[in-house]
Amino acid sequence: MRARIYQPARTAMQSGSAKTRGWVLEFAPASARNVDPLMGWTSSSDTQAQVRLTFDTQQEAEAYAAAQGIDADVTLPKDRKPVIRPRGYGENFATDRKGAWTH
Repeated sequence: MRARIYQPARTAMQSGSAKTRGWVLEFAPASARNVDPLMGWTSSSDTQAQVRLTFDTQQEAEAYAAAQGIDADVTLPKDRKPVIRPRGYGENFATDRKGAWTH
């Protein structure tokens, strides 16, 4: 069975980096999903696709996969560029403001 080890990205509703520090091991789907003809629901006989294990470090996730005999692909995260603007929003309230207050 194949699995994927990755560090989750932040959601679109997050501005910070909460819940992105840990590592996740997810199994790849072994079978395709089926559509129920009566109700239209999707189902699958693969129960491993529902399993999502979390770990504190990448080494813990790799060690678990090796101990269980799981072939795991590790996806390293891309480094996020910090968003630091000189004198951003706080500049509106600075005491040494050079321009006139416009709003």
